[in-house]
Amino acid sequence: MISRIDLRGDALPEGPALRDLLPRADFDVQAALEKVRPICEAVHHRGDAALIDFAEKFDGVRLESVRVPAQAISEALESLDPAVRAALEESIRRARLVHREQRRSTHTTQVVPGGTVTEKWVPVDRVGLYAPGGRAVYPSSVIMNVVPAQEAGVESLALASPAQAEFGGLPHPTILAACALLGVDEVYAAGGATAVAMFAYGTESCAPANLVTGPGNIWVAAAKRYFTGKIGIDAEAGPTEIAILADDTADPVHVAADLISQAEHDPLAAAVLVTDSVALADAVEKELEPQVGASKHIDERIRPALEGKQSAIVLVDGIAEGLRVVNAYGAEHLEIQTADAGAVAERVRNAGAIFIGPWAPVSLGDYAAGSNHVLPTGGCACHSSGLSVQSFLRGIHIVDYTKDALADVAHHVVTLAEAEDLPAHGAAVKARFGWKVPESK
Repeated sequence: MISRIDLRGDALPEGPALRDLLPRADFDVQAALEKVRPICEAVHHRGDAALIDFAEKFDGVRLESVRVPAQAISEALESLDPAVRAALEESIRRARLVHREQRRSTHTTQVVPGGTVTEKWVPVDRVGLYAPGGRAVYPSSVIMNVVPAQEAGVESLALASPAQAEFGGLPHPTILAACALLGVDEVYAAGGATAVAMFAYGTESCAPANLVTGPGNIWVAAAKRYFTGKIGIDAEAGPTEIAILADDTADPVHVAADLISQAEHDPLAAAVLVTDSVALADAVEKELEPQVGASKHIDERIRPALEGKQSAIVLVDGIAEGLRVVNAYGAEHLEIQTADAGAVAERVRNAGAIFIGPWAPVSLGDYAAGSNHVLPTGGCACHSSGLSVQSFLRGIHIVDYTKDALADVAHHVVTLAEAEDLPAHGAAVKARFGWKVPESK
């Protein structure tokens, strides 16, 4: 059901050669870009009418309005299963605890007497948040997008999720209920590239946003790439990934269950076990069959994901070599199930989120750890972070110098301006001192 890659002995190379040996899904955003281009431009030129037409084409429902009525949002909360409501409320509470601690404060540095630089943090004015609604429904993604934006102080929030024919063209009612719990009342029935285009260009019913965040399929990723430079984006999210670094102390039942948990998302989802224990690899492989057989989405998601080129059991000589592999892989989710897992986790440099030990499965982070589950995929954890309060803030430097403080450094400014052949830069300083550079004290 899952392939093996043997990197023991001399088979473990360095640098890019190691990354090339590791499993990864095919995810060609560039090819998808050409297909989303006309969709985005149709939204640009036709606004809500294009959104309505695309909902009919892609979602099989003809909308009367793209914006979800406030009554539908409140009714979704009223009809929500009490157990689901309690779970969402606890997820929100924990996410707020974590993200509130991420807030940044204004800080002033005195560079010299009379010369200061202050950095203040300002939230973006308006953000468009995306919650997927294709193969599965993700109220948890509503929480993971909305909470950090609110804690950052963003004043204008709008959320989009695909129209559902089953619910009369509205987004899934659990999505709407999550919005109600979070106080989000601006919600749109728009999915995929059309939602990103709506936020980027604005339409009759939706004002344009400065930033778009949230996970999605390849069409969402391609639309984000299309609008890079016009609007801010969090990331071009690819298929979900789990990597597990484990030794012979790991429970194969847990490991198999965790691999399946991410394979459940998508046939392109990646499930990777890195271990120095052949016995564990054998036991996990044996355990996969009955657990997959007892799962729900076997043939359309789980089995294709586990059998795909993006999933594998990777054999290494030891935990040190395993760390080299997981750092090269840069997983979205990385579990450490080894002896002294906390110390091993300290040596990880590249991961979207790290889950330590047998009692911190990825599914805990998906819903109720308090951490954010919008994380870098496709190896981007080597240079990118997950969604946080900082994603919605901009740092602005405020420079305040007195005449004496400028005079003290004026000769350096003029010298560097002339070294760069930009004499007008130096002249802007000279003009303040009668065109003569003051002598440094």
